Amino acid sequence: MARYLWKGSLSFGLVEIPVGLLSAESPDNLHFTFLDRRDYAPVGYQRYNKKTEKPVPWEDVVRGYEYEDGEYVILSDDDFKRANPKTTQSIEIVSFVDAGELEPIWFETPYYVVPLQKASKAYGLMRDTLERTGKVGIARYVMKTRQHVAALMVKDGVLLLQNLRYAHEIVPVKKLDLDPGDLGRAVSAKEIKVAEQLVKGMSGKFDPKQFKDTYYDDLMSLIEKRAKSGQTESVEAPLEEKPIRGTRVVDLLPLLEKSLASRGKKGGAGGEERPAPKRTAKRRPSRTVAKRRTQRA
Repeated sequence: MARYLWKGSLSFGLVEIPVGLLSAESPDNLHFTFLDRRDYAPVGYQRYNKKTEKPVPWEDVVRGYEYEDGEYVILSDDDFKRANPKTTQSIEIVSFVDAGELEPIWFETPYYVVPLQKASKAYGLMRDTLERTGKVGIARYVMKTRQHVAALMVKDGVLLLQNLRYAHEIVPVKKLDLDPGDLGRAVSAKEIKVAEQLVKGMSGKFDPKQFKDTYYDDLMSLIEKRAKSGQTESVEAPLEEKPIRGTRVVDLLPLLEKSLASRGKKGGAGGEERPAPKRTAKRRPSRTVAKRRTQRA
């Protein structure tokens, strides 16, 4: 059974739909163990009492708000719900907008919204209405002591709740302190025409399966190579970063024409794709290190 991150109801006017939120992302990250360079012992994050300097188990940890110097108001999980039961247990749709009105910069964490009751007619009504109207529901709800604003949309027949950033969290372009000249020089009509032809030749339907995390595979290959050769404690000097070079204005048109000609030889919108190396099962380098260290002892 999937673990719900949140349970409550989806409020659509007077309609209440019991739903749960499931994570809609699964980052493919490597998990590293922090080690002490001197003896390669693990470095951990320890919860400890700053007065007694003794470890504190999770069940004894509470949250307190310091309203005056050294004076705290203690809050339990139930207290956060009591502050406003409706907002902590409901995803309230406050309006509907056209999907095209939401720019990518607003999007944050995605969650699948699934019905807690099978064959929910209200859930199906919400999903089908959003699909037929092309609208996105703008909602608000509370999760983990914070109120979120979110966009409710449809993804492959399932409702998707996409958290949105608040307006004050977005840095306006005007605050970047850039002059018009910093954003590029004027280009000629011929350069624009060739660039448009290149874009047209590279255009196609977006296929997320086309893209692979090749850096993950390259990094895992390096780790496997180090582990097999016994280089489990070597620390190399950092690589020198190559200077970032841009394209000179005088070389722009020849590069565009060369790129366009190259695209014509390859054919197709996608072009040549680097074959993805066969992904091996995930391994925890820290265990390999510990095992080899034990054998040498």
